[in-house]
Amino acid sequence: MAKPDLTAADFPREVLTLFDQYVHGAIDRRGFIARCAAVVGSVAAASATLAMLKPDFARAQVIAPGDARIAVSKVAIPSPGGSGSIDAYVAQPADASPAARKPVVLVIHENRGLNPHIEDIARRLAVDGFLAIAPDALTRLGGYPGDEDRARALFRDLDQDKIRQDFIAAARFAESHPNGNDKLGAVGFCYGGGMVNWLATRLPSLRAGVPFYGSPPDLDDVPNIKAEMLIQHGGNDGRLVQSWPEYEAALKAAGVRYQGYVYPGAEHGFNNDTTPRYDAEAAALAWSRTLELFRRTLA
Repeated sequence: MAKPDLTAADFPREVLTLFDQYVHGAIDRRGFIARCAAVVGSVAAASATLAMLKPDFARAQVIAPGDARIAVSKVAIPSPGGSGSIDAYVAQPADASPAARKPVVLVIHENRGLNPHIEDIARRLAVDGFLAIAPDALTRLGGYPGDEDRARALFRDLDQDKIRQDFIAAARFAESHPNGNDKLGAVGFCYGGGMVNWLATRLPSLRAGVPFYGSPPDLDDVPNIKAEMLIQHGGNDGRLVQSWPEYEAALKAAGVRYQGYVYPGAEHGFNNDTTPRYDAEAAALAWSRTLELFRRTLA
């Protein structure tokens, strides 16, 4: 049965807070159900609530893998300094070739690995004329397992130092891709947003970084950022909104080119159109700003 058209407004604030804790590993499924039941009245209602909050990938797909405007493939990227290799999903315009080189965007997933939604984001970028490369941090553990709960559990087993090196390797692969124009941008969501912030402090060749609701980097490293940054948060994402003023002050002090937006009333994950936390108005504006930055800095 298809999910009803639900939005964040259909859930009590306490439930959304609990779900955010669950998504980020602060509580497990049992903890969510027990605490949610106290809000919604029963364990059965809590279980139904969790099911409604989970993503529905098929229903929210925007660009089909077989869309004639694009070409998709998968590649294993060597990462000798990290996990050995990292798999990535590549989406590019159907006319992409060394003779028609495209701007390149690294697409970095949330803390569930390369799920169908992130692959869809890559395909959307390809339709808009970019060569999109989306690595899977779960490669060493078999890749995205097809289940969000299992993916989140696997994520806790990753060696994050090695994974960071995997993303460095993926970025190097992306900016040297034969169908690319040697100009690299990066966009990431949640965990991926934090990774974009971190990569910006490590890759002087990165031209543009767009972290959606990502944790800031070590503020001492901010002066290393050479990319133009577009930082985007949901207004109801208290944890990250509270960290933004210090990050913004560090960006200003370092003379980094940046834009920062907090979208009033939007939740953490507001750009993810597979869940009720999606905010269509905020997502449309944030995505238009993302494309504008990439077109201006990577063309």
